[in-house]
Amino acid sequence: MIIDAHHHFWDPGRADYPWMAAPELAPIRRAFGPADLAPLRAAHGIDATIVVQCRSSLDETAAMLRAAASDPTIVGVVGWVDLTDPDVGAVLDRIAGPTLVGIRHQVHDEIDADWLSRPDVRRGLGAVFDRDLAFDLLVRTRELPAAIAAARAFPQGRFILDHAAKPPVATGFDTVWAERLAALAACPNVWCKISGLVTEAAWQDWDVERLRPFVDHAAKVFGPDRLIFGSDWPVCLLAADYGAVKDAADRLLPADAFGANAISAYRLSRAQPA
Repeated sequence: MIIDAHHHFWDPGRADYPWMAAPELAPIRRAFGPADLAPLRAAHGIDATIVVQCRSSLDETAAMLRAAASDPTIVGVVGWVDLTDPDVGAVLDRIAGPTLVGIRHQVHDEIDADWLSRPDVRRGLGAVFDRDLAFDLLVRTRELPAAIAAARAFPQGRFILDHAAKPPVATGFDTVWAERLAALAACPNVWCKISGLVTEAAWQDWDVERLRPFVDHAAKVFGPDRLIFGSDWPVCLLAADYGAVKDAADRLLPADAFGANAISAYRLSRAQPA
């Protein structure tokens, strides 16, 4: 079963996406929904997908859960809750369902690089893991030390690192990123999504070989059983169409990254063999 484990839906005409305000993001500042993804999924042999939050909103999480309820190809939702809310456990119980498989927060947008180490955030992470949900780590190199500490603090939790922590593909291989990624990979409860790398490269000047050193390093430290493919559609459209992203992944990743590892990491109850 081929799974795209990281994509988004959004509609800037109906909700505010602060991160989308930059002028260079104008090409993707329009609505993208299930009907836009369906032909791409069919054309490139994708059997199922996981839709991931892109704004700090319970309303968005509810909309993603509704989309999954009406589309059996959406086998997982990574939603959002306020981890610092004292009642976060009750919120998680209220939105729980068979397709809610994880929670994400845009940690790399927090001013505090150690946000994941705050006691109120740790309490929220505990509530996530108590309900057998995964947590997606949206961090860059700056936040990796706090991510490493969180993974060590919750050995029973499942962490999925988004976009390989956004390495500086455009400027070249970075040893600080590489060393911190290796330290995170030493935690056996962490998986790594190979997603979003085309937009960390120069958007109009990238190729598979420029991605390869970063993917090869992730493969070396995580191993083939903890890598997960994600398209990061429609963000990827800034640098590449869906087909180009899938083709690059086909050339760079082991077979299990396209399904088996996502099923294991997210415990996808709806994902069945094709």
